[in-house]
Amino acid sequence: MPTPTRACGRCSRRPPAFRRTWPAFAYTGPVERLVHRFKFHRDLASGRLLANLTARRLAAVGAHRPQALVPVPLHWRRHLWRGFNQSGMLADDLSRQLGGIPVAAMLNRSRATPAQSALPAASRGANVRGAFRARLPGGRVRHVALVDDVMTTGTTLDACARVLRQAGVEWVDVWVVARA
Repeated sequence: MPTPTRACGRCSRRPPAFRRTWPAFAYTGPVERLVHRFKFHRDLASGRLLANLTARRLAAVGAHRPQALVPVPLHWRRHLWRGFNQSGMLADDLSRQLGGIPVAAMLNRSRATPAQSALPAASRGANVRGAFRARLPGGRVRHVALVDDVMTTGTTLDACARVLRQAGVEWVDVWVVARA
């Protein structure tokens, strides 16, 4: 949102499972181009730059420090096709930039789904429903930050947060490079 707001209309009607979203940037201009270069053209230097800038922004705005960073998983076929998980790489770089917050692969994408970006907003919830499973490590995990590159409708992040909450995580924040 251009200015901080408590909740949008949709979130007031059906609150998401995550507590707060911490976007570093708007998904426009140079940030959009860097995300595309990273995600679709395997420009890993662009990903490192985005993570560095995101870490600086998160620190500057006072994002709450979680116990772990949880990257949004790709299905194994998409991971194989792309060659890397952009969310995992961002989480690793954010961890290094922010003093070693552990990166935990607590989520698994249990079924392949069409890319959310190819679907209309109204179809995205059904697309990811039941697509994620949580595997929490031993010990109590109270607060995690889901890490992803871009948040558009928030449907994927909400689905991830819901399974983490059902598995026992009390507080899920969302850390994204950009908000569309």
